[in-house]
This record gives sequence, C-alpha cells and structure tokens, in this order.
Amino acid sequence: MGGIFTGERLETSIFNGNTINHLHRYAVAMHLVKGKTVLDIASGEGYGSHLMSLESLKVYGVDIDKESIDRAKIKYSRDNLEFLVGSTSDIPLDTNSVDVVISYETIEHHDEHEQMMTEIKRVLKPKGTLIISSPDKYFYSDKRNYNNPFHIKELYKSEFTDLLSKYFKIYKLYSQSYIYGSSLILDDTNREYFKYYTGDYAKIQATESYPNFLIAICADGDLQKISNSIYEGRNLIESQDLEKRLNYVYNSNTYKVGSFILAPLKFLKRFF
Repeated sequence: MGGIFTGERLETSIFNGNTINHLHRYAVAMHLVKGKTVLDIASGEGYGSHLMSLESLKVYGVDIDKESIDRAKIKYSRDNLEFLVGSTSDIPLDTNSVDVVISYETIEHHDEHEQMMTEIKRVLKPKGTLIISSPDKYFYSDKRNYNNPFHIKELYKSEFTDLLSKYFKIYKLYSQSYIYGSSLILDDTNREYFKYYTGDYAKIQATESYPNFLIAICADGDLQKISNSIYEGRNLIESQDLEKRLNYVYNSNTYKVGSFILAPLKFLKRFF
C-alpha cells in the first residue's frame, strides 16, 4: 500500500487529518515511554514504533500483516527496534516483558476484544501501562451517518470504559478532535468546559466539535497522566498541498508545451 489512504492503514505518504491525529497520539505517548520497554501492537507501517524508539529502551512493533512487517524492517532499522508478526490475540512476547503497551486504531478492526485485553495484560509487567485509542461510535459513526468498511466492531464510550475497567484498576479517559488542521486532546471529564465558536463578520456563534476518538491510559498501580494538548498540523498539510499544486503545474500540457518551446533557448543560454 502506498499513497492512497483506504481507511485501514496510515502510511507516511499520506498527509491529512488522520496523519495529524495519529502523530498527536504518539506525541503524547513519548514522555510515558521514555527509557522503557514498549509494545506497539498493530504497528502497521512502523513509523510510530520508530518514533518511540528514539526515546524508549526497547520497542517491539507487532502486526498481523507480514508484508507490512517486512517493509518496516527495511525502512526503520535501529538497535532497540524490533518488528514481529503477531496479532492482538496472539502476541509473540514473553509474559510480563513490557512496561508500556500502545494500541492506536486497533480495537475497532476486530471483534476479539476480550482476547486482546487478556493478551495485553499477560505481556505487561504488573505496574505496566496501556495507552489505547478507539473511535467513539456515537460521534464517529452515528452522528455523521458514516460507515467505515474496515471497522469490524466499534464501541460506544460506555462499552469502551466497561471493557477497560474489567481489566485495569485505574484508567483516565481523554477525547480527541480534529479542527481545521490541528488535533485537540482533552481530559474527557472537563471537555464540556472548552468552548468552540465559528462565524464571520456578520455573525459569530457557538458550535460543536465532535470528539470522534477516545484515548485511555490504564494501569493497576500509579497512573501517569497527560496534559490537554494541541498538535498544530497545518504546516504539514499545507506543505503537501503546495507540492501537489506544483506537481499539477509541472504535469500540465501548458507547462510541457512551454518547456518544449523554451528548450532551445535554455540550450543556447549555456554558451552565453
């Protein structure tokens, strides 16, 4: 896969709202994984595992797709980074072997949620931490009347928290929105106090920002928290848009004809 985002796997050739949301999630995880052994389950293209390996003691990127794992091994090579084939219900790591498990955009792609949580608990050390994201079915699908064909079983917020509380003594819930080029992650308990406005010179009014994604930090002991944060992604997207516009110009018939006409002049210019 490359160049076209299907809704299943994000790759580094993609620059859109999904890019910003994914990078923001890894950004907030960076200080939680520093100096620790990490499992990135459903690691996909491998960019997230690579980013965390810059701060972590050791990172295991595990994915069910062998082709993705083979490509990741070639693209990202570090002494503390290892890619393995495995699934959420069959993780190829020893019991009590990792400090942190990262599970971003994973749980909605299958219906083996209980098996997944059991395996995560198995590989986590007793004081380990899980950082997991999930679409909020109400905002992501119901509210938008949207159906992602790659999602097998989405969860409502109550279903998500019920699952987490079954396996972990403590969890902290956050919500994530994408707003005009930037991602916003807020503590879910005080999200309602954050105001959103829209309008123009004629009228300004309050508006809604759908928290399409939920992010939870879970543990059985001390729980590290993350701060409310914004990931400014407009420059990333705008630079890609500029590249697309330039490519459009370079590939246009007008540019090609002009280049053909000017070619003799460019050749003669070398001698003057």
